[in-house]
Amino acid sequence: MPLPPIPLPPIPLPPAAVRRVLEAAYAEDAPSGDLTSLLLIPADASATAELRARVPGVFSGGPVVEAGFRLHDPGAVVELLVSEGEAFAAGAVLARVTGRAQAILTAERVVLNLVQRMSAIAALTARYVARTAGTRARIVDTRKTTPGLRELERYAVRCGGGRNHRFSLSDAVMAKDNHLAVLTGGDPARLTEALRGVRARLGHTTHIEVEVDRMEQIEPVLAAGVDTVMLDNFSLEDLRAGVELIAGRAIVEASGGVSLETVGAVAATGVDVISVGALTHSVVNLDLGLDVVIGTP
Repeated sequence: MPLPPIPLPPIPLPPAAVRRVLEAAYAEDAPSGDLTSLLLIPADASATAELRARVPGVFSGGPVVEAGFRLHDPGAVVELLVSEGEAFAAGAVLARVTGRAQAILTAERVVLNLVQRMSAIAALTARYVARTAGTRARIVDTRKTTPGLRELERYAVRCGGGRNHRFSLSDAVMAKDNHLAVLTGGDPARLTEALRGVRARLGHTTHIEVEVDRMEQIEPVLAAGVDTVMLDNFSLEDLRAGVELIAGRAIVEASGGVSLETVGAVAATGVDVISVGALTHSVVNLDLGLDVVIGTP
């Protein structure tokens, strides 16, 4: 299936987030320097290396490529040969870097690790987006991200044409089944009152979402004036019924066990949002390589 075009460039990746991840990764990978490169490669040697795709995919990670090499060699020249969110074929040269050979060799693995993962997430997201074409549904990620890499992984989702759910626990109220079990003590009659109490304590810009796992919870949740109702692990028939019952009174999100095989049918039920944890928690890194094409000892 062809990958869909990305209509707008993704919201940029904050440079501070890129630097934070890179510094932590290099501290882990070369805590006392790159012993091999320091001993084998002359300090004044230069090189040009190409980032090449060994499989097709969708590119994400240009800011990481640029910052990753320049952290070790501020004078490195980095050329990005594809755009963020652009589909590429196997064999494509995605970027080229020229600079101190020691620095390129030291930076290589960290840059590859991150860009391989980001491009894999972008490619997988693009496949989900393609399978919902012609529907109103948006594909969004979840908080099931790699610790420390959330900003990069969620940027990759945007590169693939997807959108982001709340970034952290601090961004919105999202009451799930365990919250409701504690909040109501299992008494559905207390649900509306409890959620209205939450709304009364919040500012008007804070979003409230509530997860439901059965139809009879929907009306009590809507009566509290929530913004989004998440239909969790609903059958296709119940998703259609839930959309009809909610009838535009809130955003409808479908969640739970969504796959490439099922996402098209889920989107066809009329939901507004489909959250897919697999975009980040189950992706397999794309095979990209960095090859030195010119070396000057």
